[in-house]
Amino acid sequence: MPPLIRLQGVTKTYDVDGSTVTALDGVDLDIDAGEIFAVIGQSGAGKSTLVRLINGLERVTSGTVVVDGVDISTLPERQVRPIRRRTGMIFQQFNLFASRTVAGNVMYPLKVAGWSKADREKRAAELLDFVGLLDRAHAYPDQLSGGQKQRVGIARALATSPPILLADESTSALDPATTADVLDLLRRVNRELGVTVVVITHEMDVVRAIADRVAVLSAGRIVESGTAFDVFAEPSSDTGRSFVSTALHDRPSPDDLARLRAAHPGRIVIADVIDGAGIGGILSRAANTGVTFELLYGGISSLQQRSFGSLTIELTGSDDPVDAVIAQLRAVTRVEEVAR
Repeated sequence: MPPLIRLQGVTKTYDVDGSTVTALDGVDLDIDAGEIFAVIGQSGAGKSTLVRLINGLERVTSGTVVVDGVDISTLPERQVRPIRRRTGMIFQQFNLFASRTVAGNVMYPLKVAGWSKADREKRAAELLDFVGLLDRAHAYPDQLSGGQKQRVGIARALATSPPILLADESTSALDPATTADVLDLLRRVNRELGVTVVVITHEMDVVRAIADRVAVLSAGRIVESGTAFDVFAEPSSDTGRSFVSTALHDRPSPDDLARLRAAHPGRIVIADVIDGAGIGGILSRAANTGVTFELLYGGISSLQQRSFGSLTIELTGSDDPVDAVIAQLRAVTRVEEVAR
């Protein structure tokens, strides 16, 4: 089955004061129906441009954007408009109509689509019940919390039953507890309604909480992609490693490492820990060769029913046996020796 969304060789440039600025540079990206796909990148990486190309608000400079089997990169605006209605959108700042009630906000896209008043009211009630806000149907946005506003935004985005939901930094304005609630709701949208969710974010914790797969965007290019577990456990790009470090905190900082070196005279290694690596067995057998170990730093996390992280370990003993233990560790995982 072909992907629901496919970008091939997509480049997008802008003319800014006579100079060409490249927002996206040769992007290839496939997003499958029914998954939660995250695109992560820092500000200026090209994330917003990517979203606007997927929903047809902007056109590519070169390459193709195919959404649900239709190449929208070559269609005139009048033909893109009905396709755009098949893509729901939620935003960082909610973008609700202050003059409309909660129910009125949800019904607005249905009114534009020509639904009858009775059908609009029925659909709005269904969606507000789904997002847990049926009792606030007659409230106005300024009477809601940030999390409630985003729930209304999700209900509005789902009004016409689009198969795709784009969430552009949709939790960036929320506190951690409210973020978790909104991400749980997006998971329900995906699992119970079968909607493909594309999450645009600069927060790796959001990726860890919700994504099936992830692409890392840097300076307009996809620098790595894979399952959320693979990108967390074994990031292959500098940008990916930087993002992962902000979420895991399982490796010592330079100051921590200096403190550990001063306090521990043995050889210090940092070993990645991935499901089934067998590090425990290697360390437990090390005593038979006169090598002792002490765990100095680290952490193990779980994602997609698998474990990963890193451990900072002091190995104490004669050089040859310690060398042998490090070689055994390197045979099963990535190991960096940081003090000898």
